[in-house]
Amino acid sequence: MPIIELGEVRGEPVAQPTARPPRAVGRPLRTAVVLLLALVALTGATAVRHRTVTSVPTAPGASAYLTEDAIVVVDASTPSGDRYLTVYDQPGPTGGDSVRRRWRAPLERSGDYVSAWMQRGMLLAVGVSTADGVLETTAFDAETGQRRWRNPGIVQRATDGGMLLVNDTEDGLGSVSRVTPDTGRVLWSVPAPFGGTDFHRQGDQGDQVDQVDQVVFVQPTGEVQVYDADTGALRHSVDTLPGARSAFQRVQVADDLVLLVPPGSTELVAFRLPAMAPAWRSPVPLVAWAVPCADLLCAVQQTGGIQMIDPATGAVRWSDQGPDMLVDVRRDRLLVATSEQRYAVRDARTGRERAELGRWQLVNQVRREDTLLGVRPTPDGRLVVAELDLTAGRTRILDVLPGVVGGCQAAQPVLLCRRLDGSTALWRLPR
Repeated sequence: MPIIELGEVRGEPVAQPTARPPRAVGRPLRTAVVLLLALVALTGATAVRHRTVTSVPTAPGASAYLTEDAIVVVDASTPSGDRYLTVYDQPGPTGGDSVRRRWRAPLERSGDYVSAWMQRGMLLAVGVSTADGVLETTAFDAETGQRRWRNPGIVQRATDGGMLLVNDTEDGLGSVSRVTPDTGRVLWSVPAPFGGTDFHRQGDQGDQVDQVDQVVFVQPTGEVQVYDADTGALRHSVDTLPGARSAFQRVQVADDLVLLVPPGSTELVAFRLPAMAPAWRSPVPLVAWAVPCADLLCAVQQTGGIQMIDPATGAVRWSDQGPDMLVDVRRDRLLVATSEQRYAVRDARTGRERAELGRWQLVNQVRREDTLLGVRPTPDGRLVVAELDLTAGRTRILDVLPGVVGGCQAAQPVLLCRRLDGSTALWRLPR
């Protein structure tokens, strides 16, 4: 049964009041004070809301993962006993229902599972094989729990409802494969260089999930290859290291740009999809990764700092060589972590700081489009939950949860966290 907690949505612990004001004199004033206190008490009573907490059955050492409409619990390794993966339905909108077990499926007695999520009617659980240490994906029917298939690699998404499995291994035997969602049958497979694969994604308006339609490889020989994600056909190929050289290069896709960090990491080289036409070269050294930011391109350097690049020409619009690290991008606002481990909001087009949000731990979110959430502990053992609004440049306290240690995940308005006693529970956040 769910537990009903009474709590006030307030921020940090309230400071003690200052010295008591002088005592009022006279009956009329005393009467007015009594009436005022009564009104204050009534107002305070209406501010107290019922907080519904729903416990999730988890054994010691188990891992819990939140999905759009369920909670997935993976038991810890038990060499001498049974081990299961269990799916529970989330409580209803009122938060008054206890979790109901949808199904339970047996797991191998050893091995570590690192993630689980729902996709195309399947529950996909990613674990590390105990035999060779390779990441594997096991697919279960989301409604019945029937095991459908188990293959090496981690699932991406293809445009026609198929699934892409990426098996990135250091031994040079990696691959990208397309499989059928219901059976896991391999439709095509292409060898993939270690650390040299990325994907072009197109938005799918039906389910609001980015889908992969092109796979991009950079081979040690310098050849950049573009494959069709549906058919596995090679569409384009460009040699970026003429003269039969061999060297490691990093590749990343940002919108319609294929970005390459060549040997020496002294610049950023861009090609434009779909034909892999040369676009520009930008003198930005030591680029670790890049991401679209509003109508520009954020290039984050290995040593920290941000370079903002015009995606049409490669020109640097503004630059910050400081230690701030880019954490997230929302429209034309950047969330950066400062050297003091605080979060700040910057304007993507100018680099100007718009607001400081303070110290928070970001909550892992099931849906990318949900508002950012942050949590931080209080000295008295509670956990403050806040909405981080980058557009407005402010935080809004949503709740202060008692007895919660952290490890939170969100599929708003549902929040899943670990309690101090090691158990797991769900809270429904106020809108």
